[in-house]
Amino acid sequence: MQRPPTLFSHLTRCLYATEFARAVSQYPNRKPPRGLSAYDHFLALCFGQLTGRESLRDVVTCLNSRSDRLYHMGFRGRLTRTSLAYGNRHRDWRLFQAVAQVLMRRAAALYPSAPADPERPSVIFALDSTIISLSLALFPWGFYARSRQAAVKLHVLLSLQGHLPAWAVVTQPHLGDMRMLEQIPLYPGAHYVMDRGYMDFARLLRLHRHGVYFVVRCKEPVRFKVLQRHRVDRVAGLRCDQRVRLSSSWSKNSYPEALRKIRFFDSEHQVMLVLLTNNLEAAPEVITELYRRRWQVELFFKWMKQHLRLRAFYGRSQNAVRCQIWCAICAYLMVAILKKQARIEKSLNDMVRICSVNIFSQEPLAEIFANEITPQTQTRGAHAIQNTLPF
Repeated sequence: MQRPPTLFSHLTRCLYATEFARAVSQYPNRKPPRGLSAYDHFLALCFGQLTGRESLRDVVTCLNSRSDRLYHMGFRGRLTRTSLAYGNRHRDWRLFQAVAQVLMRRAAALYPSAPADPERPSVIFALDSTIISLSLALFPWGFYARSRQAAVKLHVLLSLQGHLPAWAVVTQPHLGDMRMLEQIPLYPGAHYVMDRGYMDFARLLRLHRHGVYFVVRCKEPVRFKVLQRHRVDRVAGLRCDQRVRLSSSWSKNSYPEALRKIRFFDSEHQVMLVLLTNNLEAAPEVITELYRRRWQVELFFKWMKQHLRLRAFYGRSQNAVRCQIWCAICAYLMVAILKKQARIEKSLNDMVRICSVNIFSQEPLAEIFANEITPQTQTRGAHAIQNTLPF
């Protein structure tokens, strides 16, 4: 009897060969690959992410120790540390970015967008960035003047329906967050929740004119002209709910439309917050709850840094660092897709731990994940799955 596929194959089968080949043709290799195909390179980096390997030699040694399983895991070429290092230096990192974008679209289709409460917005995104620190002695190209160290910056637009990245980009650390408002994809009717680093009225006007709702923490002081006041529930922490218009000469030219200003006291962190939004109809409690949920993007960054290889890198070039970051995002998305497709009830945290010690296993998924898999449904969407934190 034919044995089941390896656990690693279950994770990678969500990426079709034609999709990967399309990405390879879009970003061809600038130098000969030296016997290591782009797909083998991608699989090796994802294996290192899922199993916590510390170096390329560690990756190659572990894979070659089970050479009888490599073909079943999708590898077709001979793996050596030299070929992996050469690929990290010369293979275009945008190839792995394109693969991550394919996986983002596939994961978004699996996670429901309908809210549990019909009064809540159905599509919510949290936009933020994180600094990934590097050693200045090993990565001098990443010098960051503010910290006198080396670093890169990861910007992520996180979908709060499934806590999955819907868009991401890796930049130099000195690039301002507000410039990302010119690059993020815009979905009319969706709510974008941001911290005060994204308060740029000229760029926020672009979101408004595309039919996008935004909620951003206000940088004070900002001059407003109050157009209308509404009563608020002070027991819920609200202090004011006003319809305002910017009054300074520069700001009112940058954003001539009306805004909504909500001031509330966050009892959890003991801080007074002022929010600006272009949603003039939603209840103030809904707006404040949207901003509280922005914290999920911070938890996403924390989870990535704790459970994937984003603190130590397999290469010293800028290309190698970006390849590893994008493969970390791909590994996260593949685990999230397997969780939804196989209806695994475990958290992503537990799934990554189980994958790290069972990656070569050819047992059924029900046995690997302790029989905590519900039966597959015949009709798509037959059972609604509650949105919970996957980590």
